[in-house]
Amino acid sequence: MMKFLLFSVLMIVVSLRSLAQDWKPIDSHILTSWGENLSSDKPHPEYPRPQLIRTNNWQNLNGLWKYAIRSVKSVEIPSQWDGNILVPFAIESALSGVGLEVGKDNVLWYNNSILLNKLVNKNKVLLHFGAVDWQCDVFINNKLVGRHEGGFDPFSMDISAFLNKGNKQDITIRVWDPTDDGPQPRGKQVKNPHGIWYTPVTGIWQTVWVESVPETYIANTKQTPHLDKGSLSFQARVESSQPDDRIKVIVLDGETIILEQSGEPNTEFELLVPGLQPWSPTNPKLYDLKIQLIRKGKVIDNTKSYFAMRKISMKKDQQGIQRLLLNNEFCFQYGPLDQGWWPDGLHTAPSDDALKYDIIKTKEMGFNMIRKHIKIEPARWYRHCDSIGMLVWQDMPSGDLGGNHWDMQPGKISAGNRDKERSSVSEAYYRKEWKAIMECLHNFPSIVMWVPFNEAWGQFKTKEITEWTIAYDPSRLVNSASGGNFMATGDILDIHNYPDAAMPDPSLFGAQQALVLGEFGGLGLPIEGHTWQQKNNWGYQSFKNKSELLDRYKGLIHDLSKLISMGLSAAVYTQTTDVEIETNGLMTYDRKVTKIPENDLNTLHQTLYKVSVK
Repeated sequence: MMKFLLFSVLMIVVSLRSLAQDWKPIDSHILTSWGENLSSDKPHPEYPRPQLIRTNNWQNLNGLWKYAIRSVKSVEIPSQWDGNILVPFAIESALSGVGLEVGKDNVLWYNNSILLNKLVNKNKVLLHFGAVDWQCDVFINNKLVGRHEGGFDPFSMDISAFLNKGNKQDITIRVWDPTDDGPQPRGKQVKNPHGIWYTPVTGIWQTVWVESVPETYIANTKQTPHLDKGSLSFQARVESSQPDDRIKVIVLDGETIILEQSGEPNTEFELLVPGLQPWSPTNPKLYDLKIQLIRKGKVIDNTKSYFAMRKISMKKDQQGIQRLLLNNEFCFQYGPLDQGWWPDGLHTAPSDDALKYDIIKTKEMGFNMIRKHIKIEPARWYRHCDSIGMLVWQDMPSGDLGGNHWDMQPGKISAGNRDKERSSVSEAYYRKEWKAIMECLHNFPSIVMWVPFNEAWGQFKTKEITEWTIAYDPSRLVNSASGGNFMATGDILDIHNYPDAAMPDPSLFGAQQALVLGEFGGLGLPIEGHTWQQKNNWGYQSFKNKSELLDRYKGLIHDLSKLISMGLSAAVYTQTTDVEIETNGLMTYDRKVTKIPENDLNTLHQTLYKVSVK
């Protein structure tokens, strides 16, 4: 028997090595250094859920899976497979090892036969997906478990009842993604990439993993800081809780316990924790949480999380102009438009180090904010922003574009409703995913702004959506329409202006909104050997060399600094990196060249934070 087991293990190892040898990136576009060095054995091996950590009983399922592209009419699990695909990279990406398009008339099937770890294959087993674009049917051992629709929000399924005896299990996924032929939120993806519109992202594009949990377990937590009260609102959602169950929360500063407090599951209670250091870009102080589910004196589930004490708000200055405040003090917010695209992974960074690299570089350049544009990142990206100290404005991925009456000039606003009329199906997809996104990202303190709409792309029922967003999360500000249809709703009046710095009219809408330059700049410089394609790349204004680019950028910052004392509270420069044929990034698309030295940018940007505002 022992010889048989050893032989089986040896055959599995040989099989995995053979699969790994079959994988290599598609040689079609440029690669990042992380992509060049990527191994197919363990892509993105890190624990993927930093705000609810339960590390003992989990298993990462990233790696080589089988795939098949079939007609959209295909509902039966394929008997033959087309080849191997590296999860979690979308099939269109170079790092998937496939590089094929799927389209609305086809579906993408995945299959993986796995051996569950002993620690995972017990109690209740949950299958987690960081993100799958877009409609996803999950089968375990050829039985349908359920369906999820949404390309940007994480989801989980209880697969306990579908598991076979023993460790060997079969997972099959069916994915359909109509890209811009459907009404769902999709961001910048289009079936025919051009200009500011990019390659489709179909299928699994974030980590897939399983974990074992008790029959009664902590499913998620919601924690909201209240700086002025020195308290933290806390709630733990517990599955299958019983009447006498209790939640115990332990607050720590490093190894030092600050507070221990208990409350009821599924009920919000306050943790009084005065005297904590406020979190900010210059002091990104985080506090840890240990959360225990207790029944009759016995701990039946353990998780870990963290929080920060910070406040985002507005207040009028002596000129009567609304100003953005961080921890009750004016803080000019300046950061790049960050789209989070990669030449080799598309929506998926080649590694966690790559994911973190962009934030570190942004910090070194002297920015204190990032506008995460039309995309949601993996949870670890937000954890890096929390730890490094970076304010985040979070966009909702757009979809169902066209049909809006877009007025770019806020000084020439015409009366009347300029909202798009979306179908009931389209509205439902938007509302469902926006709510899911806000819920899954709520605990990350770096996020200070929600942005429901951008440039009138699918913008509908603006006042209703904005007011719902404010009510659903009053702990953050809401920029209802960045550069889009301007209305007397939300906290922010946000114009886009290329390339020069500009600001909205402070008198609009009774000076009730903070004034923001939501996009500007777009200065382009293609770097030979580091572009998506050999020619026909573009920027909003192109330059021949780094020296010319720096001179023009200095002029933009000089003009921007003048606007701060006049009422401007924040600005967003386009953009962090080149993206496909756009060459207006501060870094090339492959992240191998920084076009303006970090120290020069940092020195320039410090002048913005020193402007006096009363």
